[in-house]
Amino acid sequence: MEHEQRFNKAKTAAMVGIVGNLILAAVKAAAGLWSQSQALIADAAHSASDVAGSFAVWVGLRAAARPPDEDHPYGHGKAESIAAIIVAVLLFLVGLEIGRSAFLSFFAPLAPPGMAAVYVLLVSIVAKEAMFRYKYRLGKTLNSEALIVNAYEHRSDVFSSLAALFGVGAAIAGGRWGIDWLVYADPLAGLFVALLVLKMAWDLGRQSIHTAIDHVLHEEETADLRAAVLSVPDVRQINELYAREHGHDVIVDLKIAVDPQLTVEEGHRIGKKVKEKLLTFPRIRNVLVHINPYDPEKKS
Repeated sequence: MEHEQRFNKAKTAAMVGIVGNLILAAVKAAAGLWSQSQALIADAAHSASDVAGSFAVWVGLRAAARPPDEDHPYGHGKAESIAAIIVAVLLFLVGLEIGRSAFLSFFAPLAPPGMAAVYVLLVSIVAKEAMFRYKYRLGKTLNSEALIVNAYEHRSDVFSSLAALFGVGAAIAGGRWGIDWLVYADPLAGLFVALLVLKMAWDLGRQSIHTAIDHVLHEEETADLRAAVLSVPDVRQINELYAREHGHDVIVDLKIAVDPQLTVEEGHRIGKKVKEKLLTFPRIRNVLVHINPYDPEKKS
């Protein structure tokens, strides 16, 4: 039930992102075209990419929530990591497109944008920061990498909107004060937005790929697991303990040493107790216990 509740909360958050970004992208695009602001149009494209990103997260979470089956005995947890990678790739592609559009606008006739662009950007900054905080906190609570990456998508939109606001404000001020060259602040802000988006996409993608490829928790992260195993009566030693992340879940592969004089049935009973104890930990999805005969000369 707890596992199901986690995915329901995460999918709700992804749906909030889809709806919120659709509204913001449409408003930004309309205001950008009406006010002739390249920076706002670039920011609208960024918000539109967040729609695709939130949708990818929603699909990934739905897949990850599926129970284990014959082909996937460890579950579908990696679907979250795959969704996070897709979001990062989408973000990178949008960053390239924003940069291209902003660069080409330097060679087109430019005019100061209208004040509508300023109002829309202020609303966008507040809305996207609220969405970032909501998804980031929920992502940390649920330990969902896909939600956390999606949250940083919203934070990148905050930064891009701030950059766009600076460019739009400078261009408007230049038009009113007769400083013609300030009109280039608008497309320049678009280029800055593109660089921000590309940097964030790179960082998030690298982290997501690292998580998608099986890696074990560090020794300090498994200290509680080791202590729990050694607290089980008749466990003499831990020969190996690998706790590998599988999306949100953790799979534990464990080798323990017991008295070599015990029967196979008694060894099995000890291994079963170890498994039951580890499964009480949050995130532990499955435990594989191998029983070795205890050898005092063998290091753990």
